[in-house]
Amino acid sequence: WPQEGPSLLWIGSGLGEGYSAVSIVGDVIYTMGNRDGGEFIVALNRNTGKVVWKVRNGNEYHDGTGNGPRGTPTVVDGRVYALGGNGDLTCCGADSGDVLWHRNILSDFQGSNITWGISESVLVDGDKVICTPGGNKATVVALNAISGNEEWVSRVPESPQASYASPVISQIGNTKQYVVFTSKGVVGIQADNGKPLWGQNKSSNGTANCATPLVIKSHIYSSSDYGTGAELIQINNRRRKINSRIVYHNKNMKNHHGGMVYIDGHIYGSSSDILTCVNLKSGKPTWRQRSMKGAVVYADGKIVFRHQEGPVVLLEASPEAFKQLGRFDQPERSSRPAWAHPVIAGERLYLRDQDKLLAYDLQGS
Repeated sequence: WPQEGPSLLWIGSGLGEGYSAVSIVGDVIYTMGNRDGGEFIVALNRNTGKVVWKVRNGNEYHDGTGNGPRGTPTVVDGRVYALGGNGDLTCCGADSGDVLWHRNILSDFQGSNITWGISESVLVDGDKVICTPGGNKATVVALNAISGNEEWVSRVPESPQASYASPVISQIGNTKQYVVFTSKGVVGIQADNGKPLWGQNKSSNGTANCATPLVIKSHIYSSSDYGTGAELIQINNRRRKINSRIVYHNKNMKNHHGGMVYIDGHIYGSSSDILTCVNLKSGKPTWRQRSMKGAVVYADGKIVFRHQEGPVVLLEASPEAFKQLGRFDQPERSSRPAWAHPVIAGERLYLRDQDKLLAYDLQGS
């Protein structure tokens, strides 16, 4: 990057309060925010940053750490699925914003909100929407993507609440499963019927599990902070029986928030406030860089790191050493932490900062 960073194309506004990142399909950007007295799903023009449409999802979510929704909309086959901080889930048309169905997953499945608000970005898998009410009726639920009706419910032992991570797909042998980081640990849920298959809790803490697990072939890597650390889980599928075992558990990666990426045998992410590269096989760090707590995204052999205080850093995705290739500070920073993950699409970098969205040109950098 040049000294001043990549070229700023535009700054859009009207997103409202919140920490949602953005999803991009075609010429439209989708996000969420508190505005106009409610929690809204907002669509913006990709080339100008102007609001195209907005639709109310539910009541505003308020919290002392910052108001607004936390999850990011999921866009599939012309539909937008958006889960808000109070558990409101809306499916609407991607072109128009017309509401197709709406329900509240907490009230519908006897769940209660978690300390800092529902933060999950729902998983849409074929004809199913997978989300985590964490209630007495269902820990994890599959809803019909077209109607919103219940397909199956999954009751995980000990009835954990939702946490702050999102579900992901794992295909091991002939068994497709959803991997979910709940308030009490990582669980595997059979995709076709919701049957709990396995669970491990070494990487879980009692406060907040925020990092979405990484699925790496037959292994699951998960991590949390508050002194807990990371675990590598191996999933075995033999003789039609699925079981899990812990390969290792250590404190070399304590990811508070901001997530992790897996590249060529190595994990990159913030361990508390230390940006760290960890060898997956051994679980040992290959390098550390202090005073770097934030979110990571990978593209084109490089990692873009967004510090929670605002600075954006470009570094080489190398396990050998921390190699900075550029750094800049975004203009018009809000007073809130920069918790929304950076997004790269179509050779552009997008940074959500509360009411504003900034678009940068990476091609000309």
